[in-house]
Amino acid sequence: MTTIYRHELPQLKGGAFLTDGGMETTLIFHEGADLPHFASFVLLATPEGRKQTEDYYRRYLDIAARHGSGFVLDTPTWRASADWGDKLGYSADALRAVNEDAVNLLVDLRALYQKPGAPIVISGAIGPRGDGYKAGRMTAGEAEAYHAEQIEAFAGTDADMVTAFTLTNVEEAIGIARAARRLAMPCAISFTVETDGNLITGQTLRQAIEAVDAATGDYPHYYMINCAHPSHFAEVVASGEDWLKRIGGIRANASRMSHAELDESETLDDGDPADLGRRYRELTRQMPHVRVLGGCCGTDHRHVAAICEACLPEMRLSA
Repeated sequence: MTTIYRHELPQLKGGAFLTDGGMETTLIFHEGADLPHFASFVLLATPEGRKQTEDYYRRYLDIAARHGSGFVLDTPTWRASADWGDKLGYSADALRAVNEDAVNLLVDLRALYQKPGAPIVISGAIGPRGDGYKAGRMTAGEAEAYHAEQIEAFAGTDADMVTAFTLTNVEEAIGIARAARRLAMPCAISFTVETDGNLITGQTLRQAIEAVDAATGDYPHYYMINCAHPSHFAEVVASGEDWLKRIGGIRANASRMSHAELDESETLDDGDPADLGRRYRELTRQMPHVRVLGGCCGTDHRHVAAICEACLPEMRLSA
């Protein structure tokens, strides 16, 4: 095991870091992949699926290479935890192997793309135990026990950190952060908000972040917002209050639709990449400490390219 950035994450020092878009929506709607339960890790089981996954990442890494930006490579393991593994027929040992293999895939890609001044951070991606559009029902202790298994798998690899995406409640976030702290893995926590900018539980983003910090000794290295359109949370982050400095990344949806509408839609709403880029520029002006930019549902390499072109020139000036 040769971790590069686990003890000093470069995105905490400034600069611009891209990441990918909506992996599952891209693979399903644009490429026709069969992803049961939205589990992209199943593609790693075949040479064809593995190549498809590599090609997906390369499109984004090529954008970063052209612009000389850093990159956060998230593993395709959003669904690679115990409950989802059970539904997909994976044992605990098989899931551990999948999480390890996913990191190895990204290590190989990093070796091909990383250049001086443009670090590539490998992050083990964690998803919620339940539906990313619904409130969870675990205590923090239950969440810590559940997610520790996947985080432990990442801790034994070359992953530099873990990132928990589409979290809808504070208790699960606390549990993940505590497990990451116990296993000495840097972590980022990414919350999903509704069209009113609040969590589905009714808590504000500020309340959620402050509650997790209070319960974990400020352990998360930064927070992110994902799986919501910028119009859903733009007013929330416009205040300039100090708590916003804890937000270090944005991975927004392409669509303005609510989660309920997206859940029922049989077609992909990929929005307007140029408009999304402009909205990101406004967000990064309001939050100049945000360094990690990517997409979520409905976004693909076109959206990330537009975000890159809209935001990176100003981000470099403010660094």
